[in-house]
Amino acid sequence: MWLRTTCALMFDITVPTPFILMLRLRSGAQQWVASEEYRFKPSVSVYEFTDMYGNLCQRLIAPPSTFSIYTSADVKTADEVDQAPGAPFVEIEYLPDAVLSYLLPSRYCESDRFGQMATEITTGQLLGYDQVKAIETWLRKSIRYEPGSSNIAVSAVEVNLRKAGVCRDLSHLGIALCRSLSIPARLVVGYLYGLEPMDMHAWFEAYIDGRWYTFDATQAQLTGGYVAIGYGRDAADVAVYNQFGPPVYPITQNIRVQLIDEKHAAW
Repeated sequence: MWLRTTCALMFDITVPTPFILMLRLRSGAQQWVASEEYRFKPSVSVYEFTDMYGNLCQRLIAPPSTFSIYTSADVKTADEVDQAPGAPFVEIEYLPDAVLSYLLPSRYCESDRFGQMATEITTGQLLGYDQVKAIETWLRKSIRYEPGSSNIAVSAVEVNLRKAGVCRDLSHLGIALCRSLSIPARLVVGYLYGLEPMDMHAWFEAYIDGRWYTFDATQAQLTGGYVAIGYGRDAADVAVYNQFGPPVYPITQNIRVQLIDEKHAAW
């Protein structure tokens, strides 16, 4: 399917404020970026770099002003989410070097705390995809999804205690449970067509049978329409913006994901 994603942010800046942004999409196995638009008002100098996870990041200093950021992209993404019941677990010695960091505990995914719990959730499942599917199902049934209830990243341990959270929180717990079973897992931030209420979205991926598969406990059924912006170990790696100095927060934030015809995609 062809989608047009739009993100518009506005900040009230009182002193020169450094930002690191992660708002540019990149093409990959599951999506093709046909065109994009990226604007700042007032215009500023921007330096772009690629972080250690392959994400496209932008550095800039926002001047004192009402500072606006606007991004838009026309993207071809998968009509359906790939699923592979029975796909096998990959033994640690055969994992690619680039995947190994997704096995380890991280700031918001304390996988060393969930070994027994993950084993109980996945009892009787084939090693690999079926284990992660059991984790996704358990999250959907056991952790209440409350969109918009928090803007602060919460760790997997806290989510398990609260039994509720936003999409990012459910993903943190899913990642921690996967890693405790020696299944590499990572957080993805991006857009989802048809999400209600519309906002940035987060889900997780697990590395099984030589590739990454998508899992999302916030949705009753996995359909197409996922557009990834960034990948990382947890929320600390995939913030769409980080700013330094006196804290600032968006005055307005407008996220849109529209279905478009291929002939209307900007090439």
